Amino acid sequence: MSDIPVIDLSKAPGERAAWNRPTWQVYLWAVCELVFVTNPWQISSGLRVRVLRAFGAKIGSRVVFRPRTRVKFPWNLQVGDRSWIGEGVWFHNQDQISIGSDVAISQETFLSTGSHRHRLDMALITRPINIEDGAWVTSRCVVLGGVTIGRSALVRPLTCVSSDVEANSVWDNSGRVGPRFS
Repeated sequence: MSDIPVIDLSKAPGERAAWNRPTWQVYLWAVCELVFVTNPWQISSGLRVRVLRAFGAKIGSRVVFRPRTRVKFPWNLQVGDRSWIGEGVWFHNQDQISIGSDVAISQETFLSTGSHRHRLDMALITRPINIEDGAWVTSRCVVLGGVTIGRSALVRPLTCVSSDVEANSVWDNSGRVGPRFS
């Protein structure tokens, strides 16, 4: 087995590669996220939205952000009007995440735009996520970078989305299972 290569992680590039903001701003955001956004207490959704906007998130009107939400970099987040972000949703957005209007992202869903060149040097690779108007990503899903979830699509609970989801379709881990609206 000694002929199978192992990447020396101490030499892996990419620490802070996705920050694209001054260190002080990233650390200030971490404190504000903890106090105002991730906080499990039922403080105002409006307050969460105002804090996210103050750090560069583009958020439309009448958007609901439930408690325990995590946002890695608010300046990489765009949310359309009237969308709902469920409790415990985690935006690990080292690249842009764009969410349309009237989108529901349910509890404990994880959206990650980052990965690593696992066979070469573990350098960071990022790809955006786009969720179009009217889509519903149900509870405890994983949405990976480079994916578009189409208009009015529905992703069933516990689905890992690693490829594009067609508009007006219902998806689970086996792929498309039918239309959402007939």
